[in-house]
Amino acid sequence: EVQLVDSGGGLVQPGGSLRLSCAASGFTFSSYAMSWVRQAPGKGLEWVSGINSGGGITRYTDSVKGRFTISRDNAKNTLYLQMNSLKPEDTAVYYCAKPTHRATIRGSIDEYDYWGQGTQVTVSS
Repeated sequence: EVQLVDSGGGLVQPGGSLRLSCAASGFTFSSYAMSWVRQAPGKGLEWVSGINSGGGITRYTDSVKGRFTISRDNAKNTLYLQMNSLKPEDTAVYYCAKPTHRATIRGSIDEYDYWGQGTQVTVSS
């Protein structure tokens, strides 16, 4: 059974940092690209960042470029999102997501078949 467990969220002041983690199990993690997706209050799901299976190719939505860094440790079956210089508009529930097709680094929401339970990130003074 595929499981994705998100953690690391919390309350942080503007300009602060957080590191999210996603522990994966039940599939060959090292063979799949992975993504982070977020949902802000009252808004739809938004793709944030993706990484290929080996970790050498990363992609970001424009609003987080230069502030967020996605990475993975295939030996630990874990996906990360380092978030720096956080802004109030980054407030959202963050989900890691596994794509249906293993090579999908950046996809539409319906191209992901498994999701973590989400971790809340709140940026506020």
